[in-house]
Amino acid sequence: MTQAPAPALNKPRTPKQEERLKTLAAFGATPVSDKAVPFMSTGLTPEDKAAVMAVLDSGMLRAAKKCEELEQRWATLTGAKHAMTCANGTVALQLAYEPLIKPGDDVLVPAWSYIATVSMVVARGANPIFVDALPDTYQIDPRDAARKVTRNTTAIAATHLYGCPVDINAIQSLADKHSLMVIYDAAQAHLATYNSRPLGEFGDAVTYSLYATKNLATGEGGIVTCNDDGLAREIQLLRSHGETDKYLHDQVGYNYRLNDMAGAIGCSRLDRLEEQTNQRRENAARYHKMITKIEGLKPPLVTHGSDPAWHLYVCQMELARFTCTRDEFCAALKAEGVPTAVHYPRSLPDQPALAEFSNNDTPVASNLARKVFALPMHHALTDDHFRILDEALNKVATAYRA
Repeated sequence: MTQAPAPALNKPRTPKQEERLKTLAAFGATPVSDKAVPFMSTGLTPEDKAAVMAVLDSGMLRAAKKCEELEQRWATLTGAKHAMTCANGTVALQLAYEPLIKPGDDVLVPAWSYIATVSMVVARGANPIFVDALPDTYQIDPRDAARKVTRNTTAIAATHLYGCPVDINAIQSLADKHSLMVIYDAAQAHLATYNSRPLGEFGDAVTYSLYATKNLATGEGGIVTCNDDGLAREIQLLRSHGETDKYLHDQVGYNYRLNDMAGAIGCSRLDRLEEQTNQRRENAARYHKMITKIEGLKPPLVTHGSDPAWHLYVCQMELARFTCTRDEFCAALKAEGVPTAVHYPRSLPDQPALAEFSNNDTPVASNLARKVFALPMHHALTDDHFRILDEALNKVATAYRA
């Protein structure tokens, strides 16, 4: 993963601190594990491959019965009336935004998210108004959102980041007060719940990604859910050239359809998703107990009332407690056999593509970019993996402790 340059380390180390570094594999010592803990588990099973072969044998490669099956099952699982598959998670956002947001509208957006949440607002011709993140859950800050409502604000785009739901009650209350549309980006939040309710029950539309690394992955793919018949019809038309009958087009649209090979993978993997999600939740609980015992590291907190899907497990460093940067800490973990990733190395207002919309008023998001890192999180983590993780984290934290 490409990362922004790490900030320079300004704190000189004492001789004792320098001596502790010699215990690390990054400085020549023996690593905790010669074999790295797998960061993710994305392989296809024989059942997944058989499902694809059945589609290939049928010759019906376009969006057909398997995409329809995936839509029906996803609507049921997420509590939505309608689910519409599409080419990827980014166009899912575009399909949701286009009927609900007009060019020139102000849209409240998270400063801490993947860029697609905001770039599709810009592509619509609307103005993204960046809202800061909460420092502990990393989700959009409802109080900052309330402060940034303008007379031109028409919508809120909120990401259920890393698989953890935002404070939906607070977002919906703000939306009701100002008559705002709400689009939830649940690209990472498959099967997460809020107050024991599935995410598809909330907001005007919810979007999902089926990218290769997601909890439910088809390689590329996306889904939009909603509960309004008229909105669903408009999204369906936009998805397929505005076509109401063969070669009859009532409006201009796009070719954003999925295909049945991807649909077949999605249906096959859906059979295992609930069990795998529960395993992710157990793994997150193990991580939480582990991280809370390590001085200087903080586990992610979750929104009250939510049950995350744990697409990623993202903790953060209290940098003042260490003699290293986040990137140096992660490099040392890698040498010990623990890969990490940074989601994200820049906040969205700090991205060059979005700089014209930045007001430099999202300090929490900018600070998170220096502090957070993701540890391996998937359903296939074993007891031995957690032994390596625990030992490596403690080893690196001790060596770099200020």
